Amino acid sequence: MVSDIIETLASVARGSRSKSILTKVGEVCGDKLLKVERVSPSTIKVLIKADCLHEVAEVLSAERDVYFRTMAASDERPAENLFKLYYVFGIDSEGTNIVVEVPTDGEREVPSISDVVKACDWYELEAHDLMGVKFSGRFLKRLVLPDDWPEEIHPLRKDITTEEIKKLYQPQVVKRAVELGVEEIVKIPIGPYHPALHEPEYFELYVRGEKVVDARYVGFMVHRGIEKLAESMKYDQVPFLAERICGICGFVHSVSYTQAVEEALNIEVPEKTQYIRTIILELERIHSHLLWIGVALHLLGYDTGFMHAWRIREKVMVLSELLTGSRKTYGINLVGGVRKDINKEKIEKTKQTLKQVLNEYKEFVDVATSVPQVRRRLSGTGVLPGGEARAYSLVGPTARGSGLSRDVRKDYTYGAYHFVSFSIPTYSEGDNLARTLVRIDEVYESINIIEQLLDTIPSSSEIKVDSWEPQPMKLGLGNVEAPRGEVIHVVITGKYGPYRWRVRAPTYQNLQAVPTMLRGVDLADAPITIASIDPCFSCTDRAIKINIKTGKVEFIPLEVLSRGGVR
Repeated sequence: MVSDIIETLASVARGSRSKSILTKVGEVCGDKLLKVERVSPSTIKVLIKADCLHEVAEVLSAERDVYFRTMAASDERPAENLFKLYYVFGIDSEGTNIVVEVPTDGEREVPSISDVVKACDWYELEAHDLMGVKFSGRFLKRLVLPDDWPEEIHPLRKDITTEEIKKLYQPQVVKRAVELGVEEIVKIPIGPYHPALHEPEYFELYVRGEKVVDARYVGFMVHRGIEKLAESMKYDQVPFLAERICGICGFVHSVSYTQAVEEALNIEVPEKTQYIRTIILELERIHSHLLWIGVALHLLGYDTGFMHAWRIREKVMVLSELLTGSRKTYGINLVGGVRKDINKEKIEKTKQTLKQVLNEYKEFVDVATSVPQVRRRLSGTGVLPGGEARAYSLVGPTARGSGLSRDVRKDYTYGAYHFVSFSIPTYSEGDNLARTLVRIDEVYESINIIEQLLDTIPSSSEIKVDSWEPQPMKLGLGNVEAPRGEVIHVVITGKYGPYRWRVRAPTYQNLQAVPTMLRGVDLADAPITIASIDPCFSCTDRAIKINIKTGKVEFIPLEVLSRGGVR
């Protein structure tokens, strides 16, 4: 029987790499490997017993071209009386996803793999918080839920309604600080500012003199429960919700969601739809990077550069409105297509504007990157070695700034990217300057991609599939290379809408490495180091300084902190 399963593994493999890797998985699992199937051209699902999960994780993590991408926990008790964990590993060199499916009854513990897959740490904590899955071999602490949340209530379980959650609990900020207990160290908490503001987050910096010796992060203080909300929505209502996950690059989420549903239900979208989605995605990358470059220069005290970056960005925002009808939250995506076409007049206007943007951007970048003070503040600070970047499965400019040439536009191609040629800017230094230069170069590449697409966009008016049939309990993955890095959505289909929707944004992955980046930096460089991953939460405009020995408290503006003004 085992030999039959291994033979099946080899038969569903997409190429030589997946064949080799799946054969190794079959060998370590033996009769604990229950089933294997290809769920889409690029995705293979492997069903295993929980007690061989750790061995499978060891096999997959040992392969240099295999990266952990995401994990989704699903309450499937209504159908099978089981919870299921879906671990998604990607073979970058082949563009193949291996989904390891692990069933559990919710009572028995599932082996933790965070010791061999460091990037899985938060996923296990979230699954424990929201779904009640227990993991052995690790300490389980709160991640998403507040410290005083009732232990027995897990909000993503199907037997918990949103109405019950609202009645159960009124949100409040709960401090989770743990003193290091080291003498002569000052603790500087950055945030949370106030729950009414944008995305309160909390960093604790432990400082000796002017050097950061350690750091920790606490987040999820305004977790919105959108995945739970989507369970009560229809398929074409969810893109509007998905696009509001991020106020800067929300289109990446609506595309990722629709692609996941389209993969699960085998919906073939028109070619022109792929072009339109890709053009808007690249416009979004340009305006997002320009926004970040401006904010980074502001944190460094170069406000002239900040104003020029945002001046150029305004032209891109006008283009977004021209093509979609809105500067942001475009609302054009639906499962199987898009709502708005791009005509010849808009194509010509876009080409003209992009030429202006390119000329102005080049002039601006040449000046901004030649300012000695800017380069000195960025060079050699916030260093993240390539080995650490790989261990955390980092994504986007953060990964590419540490030498990892990972980009889902090429590794797991989608949309119209296979119709164009472009480069992947990569730097090996791993510092704040490298991450900045990656974003600067990517703007040039995005303009190049859009120009190629506008020259070859199909003349057809077909932009959506007229009808499609939902099939319950089908698995689909959707990925998009967002400005901050890979976004990946996992969808399990229901009758009228998603049964389970798991969203993984790039900041979720990259934040786990920020404490490593902060260790050893000067306190003045902490703000730009945190900002260098382009985190998706609001900038905090002040911090608190607490002397652990005396208990004295001072309020410090972020501007002072970023200029080394703490004494």
